[in-house]
Amino acid sequence: MTHAIRNLGDVIGAHSPGDHLAFIGLDAQLRESLYRFDQLDALANAVARGLRARGYAQGQRIALLAANSVEFIAVVLGIMRAGLVAVPVNHRFPKALIQYVVADSGARLLFCDQAHASLAPADVPQVSLARSDAGLDRFIDPGAFASFQPQADEPAMILYTSGSTGKPKGVVLSHAAHLWVVRTRMQATPLAQERALIAAPLYHMNALALALLTLASGATAVLLPQFTASGYIDAIERYRCTWLTAVPPMIAMMLREPARLAHADLSSVRVVRMGSAPVSASLLAQIHQLLPNARVINAYGTTEGGPVVFGPHPQGLANPPLSVGYAHPQVRLRLRDESGNLSEEGVLELNSLGLMSGYHNRADLRTPFTDDGFYITGDVFRRDSNGFYTFVGRRDDMFVSGGENIYPGEIEKLLERHPAVQQACAVPVADDIKGFKPMAFVVLRKGAEASEAQIKAFTLEHAAAYQHPRRVWFVDALPLATTHKIDRQALLLEAGQRLQATAAQ
Repeated sequence: MTHAIRNLGDVIGAHSPGDHLAFIGLDAQLRESLYRFDQLDALANAVARGLRARGYAQGQRIALLAANSVEFIAVVLGIMRAGLVAVPVNHRFPKALIQYVVADSGARLLFCDQAHASLAPADVPQVSLARSDAGLDRFIDPGAFASFQPQADEPAMILYTSGSTGKPKGVVLSHAAHLWVVRTRMQATPLAQERALIAAPLYHMNALALALLTLASGATAVLLPQFTASGYIDAIERYRCTWLTAVPPMIAMMLREPARLAHADLSSVRVVRMGSAPVSASLLAQIHQLLPNARVINAYGTTEGGPVVFGPHPQGLANPPLSVGYAHPQVRLRLRDESGNLSEEGVLELNSLGLMSGYHNRADLRTPFTDDGFYITGDVFRRDSNGFYTFVGRRDDMFVSGGENIYPGEIEKLLERHPAVQQACAVPVADDIKGFKPMAFVVLRKGAEASEAQIKAFTLEHAAAYQHPRRVWFVDALPLATTHKIDRQALLLEAGQRLQATAAQ
């Protein structure tokens, strides 16, 4: 990819290895859909021409509501090439929230797959993503296309956050910002010889950024419509995938398939990039055991701030086990404590060329930027004497119990050190005396046994008393939010229900 490219939709083109396989797309039955680079490039042009022929004007928003597919990616590229703004919509939102996002974005057209068509608002024209005469093939206009050349910070995409605290926010991302992201990641991460596996949803930055990176790198990627543990294991084995990007719950779900893993050959995996949520020491050890040939990258990024934040230490020092790394040389970082002072522990503020332009249509929100242009992440980090950063927790998740600040993530890391515990999630339950008390949901490892008393005793032995969970509930699995992160709000509601049920007995 050359530096002359100004449109994010042109991450592939004449510079790409045309006859090389770009994507192996799999459907729910793991049937293949193969696209070479030249075929994907031609389809993106055909989408752009189809949009232009129908009179859509520069800057107008075009939405997508669908599971992962190669056609989804081609349409995103085509939208951007035409000078329009791609709006991938979270198809796991409830119908009312999907309609809110489409309306809030101002989308003039919606590309949709058959499985999600019934969730789409009736007042927005729809195009099916199916490659048929009644679907995408009817819409496209094959032929050459000269991409729109954006100026300054013109938007390429709007990605909506999950909306765990109020309505989802539309994060406006420019062509310039995310071309910088792609180029910077290419310099640090040579992928040309890798075979990546993408299973996280393309409406989320984690997956979409990797898709753009693999395309720009000329690499082949395997694309699953959605994550399932068995499908993920099958895809690694069948296609000899070498590069995985995942969030911790995805790997934890894999580990709960011991019978399948016992006969799976996963020796091809060389890199696992973990992102979107913190990795515990226990999970890290299990990944190393499961994938002994793989290097594990504990990554960090946000939709608003991009995936380029940390990197290796300039003096070659090894990362501490749970650290996300040292400040990337092209990114400025600082930590600010609760008093607003610069500190070695506090909320991360970052400044780089990959920052969002702002939130779409949300004048009601306080600006997430400082006066000097740093994005305030809301994530609390600790920096050690060598400059390595370690994630502590979300400032929004922190609660006070008896005057002590508690981050759920620290309790969860402790719980997952117990040999019987696979996953844990701590939640704050209101208390008349303490303000809040921590309680926990725990998933045990396959075949392991433990009692509530044993788990509580373990935490009391290894941490301050105020951090120990006053109740521990065992569950088969932790609920996931739409980005494959653990759904804390659902567990908080469940904790309240369980306590009420106990009190009523």
